Amino acid sequence: MRVQRRHVLAATVAVVAAAGVAVGTGFGFADTAPARKSVCSGSVTFSAEAEAGAPAATSDRFPVGTRLRVTNLDNNRTATVTVTGPSGSCVLLNSAAMELVREPGKNVIRRNVVEKLDGAVAQPAPGSVRPGAASPGVPGPPPRSACSGAITFFAENAAPAATSGQFPVGTRLRVTNLDNNRATTVTVTGPSGSCVLLNTAAMDQIREPGKNLVRNNTVEVLR
Repeated sequence: MRVQRRHVLAATVAVVAAAGVAVGTGFGFADTAPARKSVCSGSVTFSAEAEAGAPAATSDRFPVGTRLRVTNLDNNRTATVTVTGPSGSCVLLNSAAMELVREPGKNVIRRNVVEKLDGAVAQPAPGSVRPGAASPGVPGPPPRSACSGAITFFAENAAPAATSGQFPVGTRLRVTNLDNNRATTVTVTGPSGSCVLLNTAAMDQIREPGKNLVRNNTVEVLR
């Protein structure tokens, strides 16, 4: 009788253990979902000077129109954004997008996942045409910039012009502010320590009120 009871007890324990494994697996205790792979590495932050309005981002990796989903892993909040121009980061959020995902008082998201969403490219506002677009309503790829970094200016009372540490005197350049789509065509009149340094008249043609830097820009060499 004792031997039979031991066998019955052992069998009962085995059944309970098997059931526990089955239940644990069914509820996701035994396995965890694989982590999503991020297309960007490092922290995510934002530009306080970025345009107001809908959540958006700039990027040095993805072209204009690319849709990205940014997730803050510390609070599981997400923002779906469209790339509106270039920047010095893999993804740089604007203020509206950052407000959707950040924790109170924090301006950096260190634990994050950035996913590239397949699908539609962002369409411009009705009647608007981006520089380099093939036709109204159909966004084209942004032109490749001949300079990198922000553009500023020097005080000079003259027609729109520029100086440059990269292009010789006489080179014609078109400088576009991607935040407002305003452009100026200038001729290099002398050397400077910048790739392109606008004079006052040229800067006034493209800058936004109160701003002395054009961070989102494209510089094209005109043949």
